[in-house]
Amino acid sequence: MDITVNILLTIATAATPLLIAAIGELVVERSGVLNLGVEGMMIMGAVGGFGAGYLTGSPWIGLLAAIIVGALFSLLFAVMTLSLATNQVATGLSLTLLGLGLSGMIGTSFVGQPGVRLPNLDIPGISSIPIVGKLVFGQDPVFYISIALTAAVMWFLFRTRTGLTLRSIGDSHTSAHALGIKVIRYRYLAVIFGGACAGLAGGHLSLVYTPQWVENMSAGRGWIALALVVFASWRPWRVLAGAYIFGAVWIGQLHAQAFGIPVPSQFLSSLPYLATIMVLVLISRNKRLTMMNTPASLGQPFVPDR
Repeated sequence: MDITVNILLTIATAATPLLIAAIGELVVERSGVLNLGVEGMMIMGAVGGFGAGYLTGSPWIGLLAAIIVGALFSLLFAVMTLSLATNQVATGLSLTLLGLGLSGMIGTSFVGQPGVRLPNLDIPGISSIPIVGKLVFGQDPVFYISIALTAAVMWFLFRTRTGLTLRSIGDSHTSAHALGIKVIRYRYLAVIFGGACAGLAGGHLSLVYTPQWVENMSAGRGWIALALVVFASWRPWRVLAGAYIFGAVWIGQLHAQAFGIPVPSQFLSSLPYLATIMVLVLISRNKRLTMMNTPASLGQPFVPDR
């Protein structure tokens, strides 16, 4: 039973950064912007969070720094794609490469240094309840933030006037502009929110999941988060389910190696990425599923009439 609880705990920890990054990207894509720079923003959040936490000794300051760094990196993307109308795909890929290289340079002095870990929640008398105590009341604070963030985004998109406006921009930015909606302003805010979420996801990696700095420690999670948005058909609750499925695959391959299953470790390590490819292939075979909830203006540049 203890082994099962520990595995479930590690699955929740592994799924948390995927969920946060994917929820942020979902809001961005709902506004009609395709941000392929999630991986770069996540790794910049990881190094920024670790650096701030290491220098101040406070994991909370580190977490705040990760959010700020992710938001600033996304602001660069927003300026280029929204104000200068550059190609969103090329810009996102460029920022990912920039983030991977820049984080490696910044984090050189942090390699091998002991990190500070964000402590798990501990409620006396409740966290010690068998099974439920640890799983529900003994997680790290970012886990609860991720669940609350998913619920808040779901409510915002489908229960508020502003969320309806954001979705209308994603469906037809031309019509929204004709109605007097500030398309660029909404998209700026959406992109910055997505970058802040990516930064928070990166901070979780370096302050909770593995409290140390390792170059390229995001390990493709940003790309998986992008795939999760498509997998979920742009629905928040499906992102939640998908994040935990991918988290289980990620942790499953680690435990399979620990249990000595006679399968090459290289193959087991590739399972999360193989699962991502398989899901995308299966979705692409069904055109109706592919088009379901897809923002019609996704990836299309918008230049308002002067």
